Amino acid sequence: MIPERILQSIYLISEQKVLLDSDLAKLYGLETKRLNEQVKRNIDRFPEDFMFQFTMKEWHRLRSQFATSSDASANEWGGRRVAPYVFTELGVAMLSSVLNTSIAIQVNISIMRVFVNLRKWTENYAELYARVNELSEEKQNHAQHIKNIYELIENLLKTKLQERTPIGFYKS
Repeated sequence: MIPERILQSIYLISEQKVLLDSDLAKLYGLETKRLNEQVKRNIDRFPEDFMFQFTMKEWHRLRSQFATSSDASANEWGGRRVAPYVFTELGVAMLSSVLNTSIAIQVNISIMRVFVNLRKWTENYAELYARVNELSEEKQNHAQHIKNIYELIENLLKTKLQERTPIGFYKS
């Protein structure tokens, strides 16, 4: 399985990395309807922290982000008739026990690897972000120190120029 394809299917919703049922169905080579049938048959395996379903209102708000087809409720062709199920990392792991095919197992292994790599990247990103902030603060401190040095030099120069006695010949 191509990790880029999996990565493109992962969305960040409510600060959770999730996959939509339709994207998972494509990865598994199933119809979304068949995937959801299996989930419903094993609904006890999917508590809220494993899987949840959007309300239609939430789905309509997010629809444009996921580039779905036209709205079925507006009597147009295409579109979803029901709000999608959304699976967290734990829910995707549980799907491997529900969808017990060789393809599903391989896809789940790939998805789990992508999630692990995302977590590692996020940890590295957090470290990098902290270091950039630290450098930014240092830069601000350096800028303030340089400004103070220039002010000191300016003050030293002004004082000496004002205290000097004029020299030379004067016309009387």
